[in-house]
Amino acid sequence: MARRSVSTSSVAAGAGQTVSHRVFTLPNLVSLVRLAGVPLFVYLLLVAHQPIAALVVLAVGASTDWVDGQLARRLNQVTRLGQLLDPITDRAYIVVTVLALTVDGAVPWQLTAVLVAREVAVGLSIPVLWYHGYQSLQVHYLGKTATFVLMFSFPVLLLASIGDPVRQVALPVGWALALWGAALYWYAGVLYLIQAAQVVRAARRSVR
Repeated sequence: MARRSVSTSSVAAGAGQTVSHRVFTLPNLVSLVRLAGVPLFVYLLLVAHQPIAALVVLAVGASTDWVDGQLARRLNQVTRLGQLLDPITDRAYIVVTVLALTVDGAVPWQLTAVLVAREVAVGLSIPVLWYHGYQSLQVHYLGKTATFVLMFSFPVLLLASIGDPVRQVALPVGWALALWGAALYWYAGVLYLIQAAQVVRAARRSVR
């Protein structure tokens, strides 16, 4: 069965751009460096007990979320590997970071449960898409926005956990970003599931 990819937005590739199978590109290197920041953050926070260094790593990872995609489009280096690395890196930053912050005590388990439940709900749709011959649905812009907001909330919440004098400002700002991001994240997830259901129904009709 041929593998197909359904685009729900123009995030992955702009008009007139082709998706190549190249591996060694600058955008892919940026994605890999960002991905390497995830275990480094966990080590600094939970093993080395260096919250300031962990905060710097997390802040750099959050602030460079858009860089790989922008480089890929501007340099006309949109690749299939890059399309896979980008969401994987985003998911890793969200899930692994919030779990580490929960273990550290910077965020409560309720926020972790909300975000992990969303990942599980969306993740269960992927094997169904594969079964019907689709590789994936392209990332929706709302999902990218939610990821961006969440990844900025985590460094702020970590900063608040370090203590005064910044706690009084960082804590409400961090929670405002986290709650807004979580709501957008679930909304984008619901849209993804609706689109996945539509694709599956269309695939089933096509084989009748």
